[in-house]
Amino acid sequence: MKRIDAALAEIKRVVGPTGFLDDPALLEPYLIEERGLYRGATRAVIRPASTAEVAEVVRICAGHRLALVPQGGNTGLVGGGVPPEDGQNIVLALSRRNRIRAIDPVNFTMTVEAGCILSDLQKAAQESDRLFPLSMGAEGSCQIGGNLSTNAGGIAVLRYGNARDLCLGLEVVLAGGEIWDGLKGLRKDNTGYDLKQLFIGGEGTLGIITAACLKLFPKPRAIGTAFLGLSRVEDVMALFAEARAATADQLVAFELIPRAGIDLAIAHVAGTVDPLASPYPWYVLLEVSSSEEGGGLSALLERFLESALATGLVADGVIAASRAQRRDLWFIREAILEGQKYSGSIKHDVSVPVSRVAEFIIRATRAVEERLPGIRPIPFGHVGDGNIHLNLTQPEGYDRAAYLARWQEFNDIVHGLVRELQGSISAEHGVGRLKREEITRYKSPIEIELMRRLKRALDPDNILNPGKVVAV
Repeated sequence: MKRIDAALAEIKRVVGPTGFLDDPALLEPYLIEERGLYRGATRAVIRPASTAEVAEVVRICAGHRLALVPQGGNTGLVGGGVPPEDGQNIVLALSRRNRIRAIDPVNFTMTVEAGCILSDLQKAAQESDRLFPLSMGAEGSCQIGGNLSTNAGGIAVLRYGNARDLCLGLEVVLAGGEIWDGLKGLRKDNTGYDLKQLFIGGEGTLGIITAACLKLFPKPRAIGTAFLGLSRVEDVMALFAEARAATADQLVAFELIPRAGIDLAIAHVAGTVDPLASPYPWYVLLEVSSSEEGGGLSALLERFLESALATGLVADGVIAASRAQRRDLWFIREAILEGQKYSGSIKHDVSVPVSRVAEFIIRATRAVEERLPGIRPIPFGHVGDGNIHLNLTQPEGYDRAAYLARWQEFNDIVHGLVRELQGSISAEHGVGRLKREEITRYKSPIEIELMRRLKRALDPDNILNPGKVVAV
């Protein structure tokens, strides 16, 4: 205890009273996981104002063997940013590191600090007539450091890739307090190991991202959005292939939505309406964009819909005729997430090869329904990149606590099928604490051992986000 008290006193001298929180009321928001699955404890929340302060805090923690938990906007879904329950740690919150250092429109790059809110970066890019395409439901509160640390995905991965694909360089504080300045805006640098990739997706276990150089893109001048009704899930990936071809591969998003999800949204989320005149078992929300204004995008989308209706891939559909209609269609997708909060939901974030998406949905649905009649599977999400969020809503009238206690049972069913189809049990949410042990069942022993070797090499004293991603 004296060792930790000494470390805290040193840290407080570094960051000052503004950067040091130990009032229990102020600590509370930093202790709870987004879905309430975990609640941790900490001695203090440290809010450094500079990279130099981050480095000095880490150096002090290393000297005193004090664990630290890096935290961005705390919007993660696997417990990666929540401190351990023992409280013998500090939370390192990077919200004060929120400066946009530079925007280079010609190089199509933006250099930013880790605490920048994602939506603020989107706006800054727009003001420079550029696009930063990373986009997700939590973009108004999540921070770019956390996005990179978890290799966040979102709705535009199909066109632009994950966070990993959007990053050219990083500034990172290592476990001993050293600062690695890798903030290069280069597309090509073939001089050995690509070190930034160690920290992207590392969830703060190998180093603390303090700044990043991000890719920008031409700002879209035309956007087309359609909501389509399908009779069979078997048709969804054929429709995806047709959409790519018919729209000159300008697809930005291709989201699968089941009827059960819309029913939940209508029941629980005000403002949700049926998108089409008649209900259908499945829907697709797709979006295309072009940096060329008046480039015929609407005509492409209309011809695609006419063809899909003629061939029977689509039973009905609507194309947004205004920005307001586009917002309304995307509202339905977000309302599905909100609607699921009112019942017990066992959630899976998985991916399979794109060609096997429908097979996975059919087989997984059958398997969980056989195990528990009345269960309400809601498979939805970014299926254009093979990512399915298979959320299993409890049967009506089933005890919520008893249902959630069966989480591992349904994990075994769903993840076992994912492995059979050569997929991943975490497509975009990361590993954190929730899936740390689970991945040992689905990765090869050599993969797990290589991860452990990296952890031991870069953080030999295990002070950076201990207990997350991989056990050492």
